[in-house]
Amino acid sequence: MPTAPAPDPIVLRGRVVTPEAVLYDGVVVLDGGRIAWVGPVADAGASGPAAAVVASAQAPSGRTILPGLVDLHNHGGAGVGFPDAVDAEAARPAVTEHLTHGTTRMVASLVTAAPDTLRARVSTLADLADAGEIVGIHLEGPFLNEVRCGAHDPALLLDGDPALTADLLALGRGHVVSMTIAPDSPGVVGPGGVAQALIAAGAVPSFGHTDAAAPAMRAALVEAVEAMAGAARRRPTITHLFNGMRPIHHRDPGPVPPALALARQGAVVVELIGDGTHLSPDLVREVFDLVGPEHIALVTDAMAATGMPDGQYLLGALAVQVTSGVARLVEGGSIAGGTAHLIDVVRTTVDGGVGLREAVLAASATPAGVLGLEDVGALRTGYRADVVVTDADLRVQQVYRDGVEVTSPVAAG
Repeated sequence: MPTAPAPDPIVLRGRVVTPEAVLYDGVVVLDGGRIAWVGPVADAGASGPAAAVVASAQAPSGRTILPGLVDLHNHGGAGVGFPDAVDAEAARPAVTEHLTHGTTRMVASLVTAAPDTLRARVSTLADLADAGEIVGIHLEGPFLNEVRCGAHDPALLLDGDPALTADLLALGRGHVVSMTIAPDSPGVVGPGGVAQALIAAGAVPSFGHTDAAAPAMRAALVEAVEAMAGAARRRPTITHLFNGMRPIHHRDPGPVPPALALARQGAVVVELIGDGTHLSPDLVREVFDLVGPEHIALVTDAMAATGMPDGQYLLGALAVQVTSGVARLVEGGSIAGGTAHLIDVVRTTVDGGVGLREAVLAASATPAGVLGLEDVGALRTGYRADVVVTDADLRVQQVYRDGVEVTSPVAAG
């Protein structure tokens, strides 16, 4: 029986953003689910898959070609929250929402809940990860500090419990990639603590929702860095730096300065919710200048209201009111996650004065490195063909995942 002919390579031309530079007239060739060639039009040569574009009309003005974005911290979208999804099918609309807006690899995040609820949700998300629709599971809580718990139910917070941690890791079937923990919560750091259990299982400890003093934060980070010393590019992270932690004071510096210092050294990666609501774009720009994009992961902290109109939603067990796109708890008024897609975070970051290359790097290659993904997060020959095409204003026009143009539903793989 004759075999179907292989599809023709896909040739994209425009402003191409690589980890090293912005090519203002570049070409990306997709072939067989991989990136076959990347470079300036002038280097495309007289033959081969990129050559045809040289003889074609000029690329559309402003067309920008980015790597598929990678989100480490995402609670949902399209009206669906991962903490509330009772099965993989219920969770899929949230994945599709972000995928069609350029997030080609994402981690699904849970929030603090009762242990049995966490067990059930981890099992559900492991099914979604088995199907290739998410790249991992992030547990935000329940081992957090009540003083800085933000949009987590304080009644459900627990001291560090390595046995529960081990149970959740086992139910995750290798897909739990990170857990947010407070270093000042008992049982979290030190011998036999939660941080050590995570690292031993190949998961990343992410420190946040903490009221820790500077020495305690530094000690926890150093302990984690040393324990992960042999884990290739993987590093401990800081869950949404500045948000959910004691602010800097000149006589009581708190957890932020040691986090910034170790990020500048390249030892840890700091998350920034650069959506213009959680952090001032001016502050985001200063952190980029201080530590560099190789040590920053832009994240959304998105919740169910992402892509949806204002109204009432849930984040775990807590009621949330979204007004003018800002999500806040109905009781207490704390910011309750984000409502932006990761491409929106990139756009806001660039508008705030960060370079395009740097902002894209922090939303692609850096988070991919945190996850230990070796062939996504960059426009490089041989990498997976995860590509986002936008206009000059970074508004998404096309998304490719593994070389397949994304519509709906999610393309597994």
